[in-house]
Amino acid sequence: MAWSTSQLAELAGTTLKTVRHYHAIGLLDEPERAPNGYKRYGVTHLVRLLRIRRLVDLGVPLSDIPSVGASDEKAEQILRALDAELAASIERQQRMRRELGAILDNQASLDMPLDFRTLADDLPDAARSFLLACSSLLTPSAMSALQEQLSAPRSDIDARFEALSEDAPEDVRQQLARRLAPVARRQQQDHPILRDLEASSHRGRAIAESVVAHALVEFYNEAQIDVLRRVHALLSEDDATRPSERSGGSPDHDQS
Repeated sequence: MAWSTSQLAELAGTTLKTVRHYHAIGLLDEPERAPNGYKRYGVTHLVRLLRIRRLVDLGVPLSDIPSVGASDEKAEQILRALDAELAASIERQQRMRRELGAILDNQASLDMPLDFRTLADDLPDAARSFLLACSSLLTPSAMSALQEQLSAPRSDIDARFEALSEDAPEDVRQQLARRLAPVARRQQQDHPILRDLEASSHRGRAIAESVVAHALVEFYNEAQIDVLRRVHALLSEDDATRPSERSGGSPDHDQS
């Protein structure tokens, strides 16, 4: 019993074009032809085609199929590499499903790093956007410290800073900065890794400073940025008057 190319393709669950392609690249031997010139396939061609299809379904590249079919040491290496690739792909997809699940549970977490999703409802839009931008450069330990810092209950002074209007007068800005400075100092003491942008970032210092600067300008108004500058100045003055309390006696890089 012999089959035509289309019959062989149907038996193997593939297409006529695929069979012809396998012939062209040398994966499937050409069969003998009948006196009328038509190809005549037998069961050996069917078995070969089914084996090729199985390997393709497993993800083996066509170029590696001859080696895998030889069942030698190289074949094992190819299959082990494929297994590792599939494991990594599965892990990535599982992580994606976890993140999608978190987003579906809380729509506000769409613009938050995964581990920060429980904070989504408590943070204003500007803080969430700023945090997401910083996630591109902070190390895991720095992100963990930041998460712990942001998990603290929101205070009245936080609310006043978040509600500060762009045209806030000088005295309001200075008063707010003086109230925020002790809070910033406690945060620095509790989470020293966040004091040094270069140490807390896995990017170069210039890139890290660029991300933070652009994010501040984009997500906070001029008055809020001015208050942060004043807080930084107050902390620097305090450091200058109490050098013995500075960590290791070396300069700090405050990022308040």
